[in-house]
Amino acid sequence: MKRLFDILAAALGLIILWPVLVLVVWQVRRKIGSPVLFRQVRPGQQCRPFMMYKFRTMTDECDAYGNLLPDEQRLTAFGKFMRSTSLDELPELINVLKGEMSLVGPRPLLMEYLPLYTPEQARRHEVRPGITGWAQVNGRNTLSWEEKFKLDVWYVDNRSFWLDMKILWLTAGKVLKRDGISQEGSVTMEKFRGSKPEVVSR
Repeated sequence: MKRLFDILAAALGLIILWPVLVLVVWQVRRKIGSPVLFRQVRPGQQCRPFMMYKFRTMTDECDAYGNLLPDEQRLTAFGKFMRSTSLDELPELINVLKGEMSLVGPRPLLMEYLPLYTPEQARRHEVRPGITGWAQVNGRNTLSWEEKFKLDVWYVDNRSFWLDMKILWLTAGKVLKRDGISQEGSVTMEKFRGSKPEVVSR
């Protein structure tokens, strides 16, 4: 039922939103440049890698040594608008149609994070990653990594069609309010560097 809903909703979304997609493609090309799409390999269900698609929000500006400038210097005003409205996520509907992602599930993160997870945190990969998820409607980038992973695993253990409907409804509200876009001191979220061992009290 979940997969059927994903296919129907993603296909309908692409059909209804095609004028928005065309407008965003034109604006990204005009304001940021080509390529229009940001492509990156991410881990999917059971950690299988797949190519995730998003609209670009950053330039490719480099310093004198050829190194990319920090994110906050490459993120344009239009890019910030795209992220705050989640328009940059729309190409992920293609990943949903291909079966690599779901509308709802833990967000697909970076391949480099895989060896850093604890066994419990790694359980987030038992399901397809999602465009939105339980962590996204409960704080998004204002949460710590540990808090986000706990919410991801909670979703894995409690997932249902009706929970997905609730998350999609809450996501619409979050997008309209533009809540939780950035972490304090960062344009998005600082990199995950592994969880510190918990101190066991005696």
